[in-house]
Amino acid sequence: MLKIAQDAAADEVLTADPFALLTGMLLDQQFPMEHAFAGPAKVKERFGTLDPAAIAAADPEEFAALCAVTPVVHRFPASMAGRIQTLAAHVLEEYDGDTSRLWNEAESGKDLLARLQRIPGFGKQKAQIFVALLAKQLDVRPDGWEEAAGAYSEPGSFRSVADVVDADSLDRVRAFKKEQKAKAREAST
Repeated sequence: MLKIAQDAAADEVLTADPFALLTGMLLDQQFPMEHAFAGPAKVKERFGTLDPAAIAAADPEEFAALCAVTPVVHRFPASMAGRIQTLAAHVLEEYDGDTSRLWNEAESGKDLLARLQRIPGFGKQKAQIFVALLAKQLDVRPDGWEEAAGAYSEPGSFRSVADVVDADSLDRVRAFKKEQKAKAREAST
């Protein structure tokens, strides 16, 4: 079972539902990663389902309101509610609502990366991290996944959510990110 959210119920949702995992990755920006990946469980609890067709068809104002209930789904709940609905529409249009087709039908790591980068809100880095997450934690390893994931594929690294398997690894990933931000600030001065 995935242990990204550091909450058994939320991690079970991530493990059981591919759309939940993809949504967690979408939410993983400007918000602590364990809270971002707990977001899909909150949506499921409040909305009743994580079915992409139902989410895409939901009234945007009502969906945004349920994302804003405390504890919020994201620190920017209205904006992210719209992004979740856009993600759901993308999965519906491209994969007939079956999120797992995104990676199960990828012909290579390069193809998987390209598929992820076509998702609204997924730039290259987010797509690379998700390729690494799929490979490291779910054994989804199309040929060339390491090259597609770049540095995030390194075994034994603690660079991203792809490397979070418990509280200790979460702390190590946080320390790495903090170190990288400090280096970036130092380089810009």
